[in-house]
Amino acid sequence: MSKYGRNDVGSLVLDRATVVGGGGNNNNHHFLSFRSFRWRLIDTISCGGSSRYRQHHAAAENSPENSLSEIMAPVTEPSKKGEKLAELLKKSENEISVREIKRKEESLEVMKRVVRKLQNEEERERVEGAREVRKLAKEDTEARVTLSLLGSIPPLVGMLDLENVETKIASLYALLNLGIGNDLNKAAIVKAGAVHKMLKLVDSSNGSCNLSVAEAVVANFLGLSALDSNKPVIGSSGATPFLVKILQDLDSNLSTQAKQDSLRALYNLSISPSNIPFMLETDLIPFLMNTLGDMEMSERILSILSNLVATPEGRKAISDVTDAFPILIDVLNWTDSPGCQEKASYILMVMAHKAYGDRQAMIEAGIVSALLELTLLGSTLSQKRASRILECLRVDKGKQVSENYSGTNASAAVSAPICGSSSSVDPNQKECLEEGMMSEERKAVKQLVQQSLQNNMRRIVKRANLPPDFVPSEHFKSLTNSSTSKSLPF
Repeated sequence: MSKYGRNDVGSLVLDRATVVGGGGNNNNHHFLSFRSFRWRLIDTISCGGSSRYRQHHAAAENSPENSLSEIMAPVTEPSKKGEKLAELLKKSENEISVREIKRKEESLEVMKRVVRKLQNEEERERVEGAREVRKLAKEDTEARVTLSLLGSIPPLVGMLDLENVETKIASLYALLNLGIGNDLNKAAIVKAGAVHKMLKLVDSSNGSCNLSVAEAVVANFLGLSALDSNKPVIGSSGATPFLVKILQDLDSNLSTQAKQDSLRALYNLSISPSNIPFMLETDLIPFLMNTLGDMEMSERILSILSNLVATPEGRKAISDVTDAFPILIDVLNWTDSPGCQEKASYILMVMAHKAYGDRQAMIEAGIVSALLELTLLGSTLSQKRASRILECLRVDKGKQVSENYSGTNASAAVSAPICGSSSSVDPNQKECLEEGMMSEERKAVKQLVQQSLQNNMRRIVKRANLPPDFVPSEHFKSLTNSSTSKSLPF
């Protein structure tokens, strides 16, 4: 076999070295070897030597007098090969599109066959069809759309009326997967009457509620309640008491996932104001307040309370819970959970803004020191909300001092025998009265700030595990006496 008949990369390198190393004109041989290398490379990529290549290479070897321009002239063959390659790629694309169309047609036939099973009179066929729907719709977005268009939802909802528990579970999980990420399917499921049928399955009055069925119903309520148009329907249907019962689950028979799904479903329902009265009819708020502290559920609980506090009834229900404000104030000290701090500060801010009695209860629970600490250590949003609450408490304290002052000193001034209108009051006396009122307000605010700073410093010393006598109380006072209301972050 000749040396040019070998068609591999190794022969390219060796043959070039042989040509360069030969005698004669070194420059001509160099250029000839470059041309030889170029043709051999093209032929190697083309997978196989040809007679055209051998003839052209032999001519190049036997014609050393060729000029440099002739040797380096562009080759037309590679462009033709590029055109052939483009044709091959186009043909491959066409073949791929044909295969894709064929695959979709086959998939469509499979889904048609599944829907026919759902419409079969035999329960065994319907259960098998529901299981196939669950499998097809689990991770395929297009399958969910196609199965819904083929009419799979009504027969699946109708299967909830059957007595067999296995049939109910198969139908529930098939509906669950059809609604994943598809708002049209969620609306169609509710419109088909699935919510009332699901509640009928878990009605405790018949005593036949299966735990697996209950967990599947909770998962469906979670998915369906994510759609805004479904929230009022689910909330008014009686789903709230069922979800609260699942959440409490004193016997701990249900899985943790079911409780988490129930809490998230209640959060979805609380977004709609029309559902709040139904939630207040249950003992949901006391349970949520007493459950705060469980880090897996606390942030979601605070989110629900943030929605409930928007209504007067919700605020009253929260304030009526025993130790509600100490519990919420304690959340402000959870420095490792900024989300909980932000939500708790929002709840307290709304309640402080709306009700005087709640503000007094917050002060008595020691909220001021916690707010001052939050303005230093909390997130940006927590700091703003803490400042708003402090502002509200400060204004309220000033008003209270003004009322007390008006009830004492001002009454004595008014009791003097004054004739005519208020314009007859001595201007100097009026100015002194206003200055006295302002000074009393400032004193009250200053006293509030000093007490808060002293309490805050004691808390810091306690957290640092320092001895109680490390900072005497007199030193506390000396550090806070020079503080004014300007030190507050608002």
